[in-house]
Amino acid sequence: MNEDKKRSQDIKPVVIEVGDGAAIPSRGDRGLVSAWKLSFFFAVATLAYLLIFQPTPYIRLIKFLPDGILVTFQVTIFSILLAIVIGLLTGLGRISRNKAINLVASTYVEIVRGVPLLVQLFYIYYALGQFVKVPDMVAAVVAMSFCYGAYMGEVFRAGILSISHGQTEAARSLGFNRWQTMYYVILPQAWRTILPPVGNEFIALLKDTSLVSILAVSDLLRRGREFASESFLYFETYTLVALIYLIITLILSKLVSIMEERLSRHVTR
Repeated sequence: MNEDKKRSQDIKPVVIEVGDGAAIPSRGDRGLVSAWKLSFFFAVATLAYLLIFQPTPYIRLIKFLPDGILVTFQVTIFSILLAIVIGLLTGLGRISRNKAINLVASTYVEIVRGVPLLVQLFYIYYALGQFVKVPDMVAAVVAMSFCYGAYMGEVFRAGILSISHGQTEAARSLGFNRWQTMYYVILPQAWRTILPPVGNEFIALLKDTSLVSILAVSDLLRRGREFASESFLYFETYTLVALIYLIITLILSKLVSIMEERLSRHVTR
């Protein structure tokens, strides 16, 4: 009986993480690093081949897309910054002892996560547009921020709860109040756990910015559609757009991996 009890205590729960962002490579996972290198080499080599050996229409197309790439990054950066703020407030609300605050934060998460992002874009731009004229860029950023803010809230909540309760007790014994404990003790330690999923959400958000093209926002996909409608070169256009998205997401996933490793070394010192 004691052996069974001891064996059950030694068994660690298996945590399954599934996300729609790019896989973040790490030095400890050789298979993933090899897959990242293979994917990146394939994307860059294919892009170089098309531009060198088939300059028409790819040279003309590559000159047509930079404005869309810039808009894509603008929507992504503005949205992720606002989503992080919303996520932090939501995560704190989800662990709040105040029942009203906890209920509001939990309801926001359930509602937003239960409605597709595309529907939220239509609702903010078209439905609310009957009462308040919302510019297309503003509607895109607001919708993306509120949608990903709900997911960020769960990320912050999990990161905060991963910190040992002893840290809170130690801070309170030193005279810190609840907010000082959260700001100076819990959040700095939780950020190490929060960074990888935040990076994944950033990459996923960048890919989802392709949806804002339905609001006439001239992002990368929208510019590609404009070129394809003028030239009728749909295969060439969407092949190049897909390669650009792939290269960008792979580069960002590598940058997130580097940031995570440097943060890990800084913490262990």
